[in-house]
Amino acid sequence: MPQVMDTSTQIQHDDEETTKKTSGVLETFRNSIRLVAQKSPLTPGSRGSKNQSPSTPSKAPHSPGVTSPLRSVAVLFHTKDHDDESQKGRPVMRSRTEPNMARLDSLLKKGASIRRSLRFSSKKDKPQDAFLAVRDEAEEEGEDGEEGEDGEEGEAWEEMEETYTLPELPHIPLSVMQINKLIEMEVLEEAHLHLLALRAEFQRERLRLAQEDSPVELAKKEKDLILLYADLRLKMASIVRTSVSLPARNEGLLVHVARIVQEEDKRAREPGGLQGSWMDAWREAVDRGTRDKVEGVHLEPSNDSNASWLAVHLGLLGKALLEDLEKVKNELRRSYPPSFRVFATYVRSYHAAVGRHLRTLEGRATRLKDLYALLDWIVHRYRGERIMGSAALEPDMSAADADLRVDDDFLRRLRTKFCNTAKEDLRASLDRLLELENEEMWSVGKRPDTDADRLFTSVFHVDICTKVRGNAVNAAHVDGELERDVIASCLGELKDFPKRFDSEFRRRCSSARADDPLWSEYRVTYVNCFSALRVHTEESYRRSSPLAVAALGEELSRLVLSLRDGLREQFEEDVKPYLRRMMTRNWLTNDDDFNRLYARAELLAQHCAAARPPHGQEVASRAHYHVLKEYVGQLMKNKYSCKNRKHDKAAGKIRAQCSKLADVFQRMGSQEDWLDPVGERLSDIVGQKNKNHIKEHLQPLLEQYPDFSSRHLAAVLAFRGLMRGREHRRILRRLEQLRKTTAATSDDDGRERSLFGGTEAAVRTDCLSDVSVFCFSFVFPGDDLRSRSAAGSSPSWK
Repeated sequence: MPQVMDTSTQIQHDDEETTKKTSGVLETFRNSIRLVAQKSPLTPGSRGSKNQSPSTPSKAPHSPGVTSPLRSVAVLFHTKDHDDESQKGRPVMRSRTEPNMARLDSLLKKGASIRRSLRFSSKKDKPQDAFLAVRDEAEEEGEDGEEGEDGEEGEAWEEMEETYTLPELPHIPLSVMQINKLIEMEVLEEAHLHLLALRAEFQRERLRLAQEDSPVELAKKEKDLILLYADLRLKMASIVRTSVSLPARNEGLLVHVARIVQEEDKRAREPGGLQGSWMDAWREAVDRGTRDKVEGVHLEPSNDSNASWLAVHLGLLGKALLEDLEKVKNELRRSYPPSFRVFATYVRSYHAAVGRHLRTLEGRATRLKDLYALLDWIVHRYRGERIMGSAALEPDMSAADADLRVDDDFLRRLRTKFCNTAKEDLRASLDRLLELENEEMWSVGKRPDTDADRLFTSVFHVDICTKVRGNAVNAAHVDGELERDVIASCLGELKDFPKRFDSEFRRRCSSARADDPLWSEYRVTYVNCFSALRVHTEESYRRSSPLAVAALGEELSRLVLSLRDGLREQFEEDVKPYLRRMMTRNWLTNDDDFNRLYARAELLAQHCAAARPPHGQEVASRAHYHVLKEYVGQLMKNKYSCKNRKHDKAAGKIRAQCSKLADVFQRMGSQEDWLDPVGERLSDIVGQKNKNHIKEHLQPLLEQYPDFSSRHLAAVLAFRGLMRGREHRRILRRLEQLRKTTAATSDDDGRERSLFGGTEAAVRTDCLSDVSVFCFSFVFPGDDLRSRSAAGSSPSWK
């Protein structure tokens, strides 16, 4: 409580004594004045007040230089009864919804000067003169008020005038306690006038005491001024902060706030005031109000059961912003002069408040859906037609003002977080797909589905494509840059998946039965799936992210190749025991092993038919080559020699079996058709009745298979039963001669095809075959026994 006592307190006590002496005379005068006041348009319940529209703004709050005669009337009737009520602590009641009553209450505070003027008039003339003056002025003001009711509607949406006239300051200011009470009661105009009067009084005393040594009293007054100004600034800030939420209540008060700000900034360099700009303080109050409003929008907790918490909150936030700016544009703006730039100030404040609020939300947004909602709201919805771009804010809201100004670092961090979250979300989805594949397929042994073309298919790759596509589409709704970043992130994460899948699939496959054909079907299925995934990524994202697509394509190709090799290797492992028993005594008399071989080849044909081109053809080609190479390779191992003319039967069997194998691999789509004649050519040699005619069948064999060496021929002759003798040597010598001729004329394709080159030939030896090359050269000087095969092998009889 300020300790400085104002001289107005003494004057009030003198007025009480004067009022007691003239109470009888003034009683009749008071009743007459009350009658006049009841008829005044400023009095609630009067005839003039009934015709006034509640929505029409009052002219009085910001009309400069006008002093109502009711001010004098109210002061005249500020008797001891009213003073006693004030001393008992009863608050002065004033309406917050009726501007005229607020004005009337404010006028009641200026009674001291009129009472002092009455003190110097004669008791005889005072009542009559005062009554006449009040009656005339009241009637004139009533007429002006009625005219104002009709003339103000056209200017209802206009802003205040920039210039104004400060009312006359009271000669003697109220006490510190009384001024503080006015501030608490939000009687800002009267409180400010008395505060200015108190400040002027302080300045005069400061000048007067400048040469005297009495700073204590002056320091107390300066402290009181600073405290009162601080209270006034706090009260004004409180009014400004809530002005948008309570526009009807604060409209009149904001007029006084604006004028106080203007006046105090004019007097900024005068002593006795607060430091800092009052306009800046007003802007800070606007910022605080907008921040409170933004932070007050309902925000539900983020949890799994409430997946749309952020989207709902952003919708409510946008709605609140639009409603507040509409109130500022249509209502609050007319309470301020143009220099305040009220609408632009509130837009800037809301930009800042929303920016701070978004940083808080960014910390809570951890899921991809929430981050997308946040980015989409910032980039599109905030400046869209439902918030800042609304037609209700035009033409005040320009396109530049509608953009949310957030730091580049914040937006960049939010984009990076979105990309990283999309990457992590995709990784979790891929791991979950592996688990589902194991639970629904591998563990229970479920056969894969087939499509309309009877190809093995699965939704495995479809789920992956849908996931990546969904992330890319959501990012594209924000902008193209984010779409490219998200695609690159997702493809980067997807690049590591083929290795994880291959490792997990091999682990599951190794724990199952090795000969279970179901795992071959799984391999075909995933060959189809990952081939389709590669095609999809190349077609969809090659332009936006070529490097990531190329890196992913390499990994997918490795996985597809691994699955194809697994399919082929499983086939080779299954047919290995059957091929080992070819060209034996049992083979010549029993077809069981070949029938099993053929059945397994038929199963492989079914699997290849269920694979997407060209993967089935590639598996069939390599399997075809392996089977034929191993089949004829059994001839080179010298496991059986046909005797007693059994070579004719063996030749027929070789021809028939090779024909069946060629047929089944041809149906698979094998591209190795050059392997088909080998059975026919070997059968001609093995089945030839006259061994002298064998030399005639060497040319076609060597032309089609240039890597067929004399060592391989010796093995075939041994299987036929011809292991020694002159004709044996002549056949070998003829082959060497043909090899020289064929090597000089063969084309590149012939050199690239190799069927016998990697096959070792084991030949039986006897005493003749151990004779040195020198001895044979002496006996047969025309033989070229030093010839070597193109594969580097020695003659088979060496």
